[in-house]
Amino acid sequence: MSFDIFVCRFENGEPAPLDMSAAHEVLGPYVVARDPETNFLLVRTAEREEAGVYFTSPGNITFNRFGGDGIMDLLAILLRRLDAVLIVPGGPTMIQRDEDRELLPASLRDEWPVVVAHTGTEIDLAIRGS
Repeated sequence: MSFDIFVCRFENGEPAPLDMSAAHEVLGPYVVARDPETNFLLVRTAEREEAGVYFTSPGNITFNRFGGDGIMDLLAILLRRLDAVLIVPGGPTMIQRDEDRELLPASLRDEWPVVVAHTGTEIDLAIRGS
């Protein structure tokens, strides 16, 4: 898929920092290229699926040019490890637990669908269904 999706955290409706060390631990084994100047990683799964990953700010990791079951599974692992949500612009926001809905800003909670997604398959289905 060629659009951007965003891994973020929220507390009390406000953006919160992500544990970037944990993110690097999760993604590290899959990194095949990196550009430290732009905080870019190219990750590739065993199935040869790839995604561009940008560490854009302390509270945001952007994925683009992503797809395939392996990448979606990796994304699910990352979301769990970071206790984060996945925002699909113009589509759903994916959370780990129903109670996470209350952590989101009102604009995400009220204006866009919020979906509980635990697995790569559930994430993929939510994105494709939007």
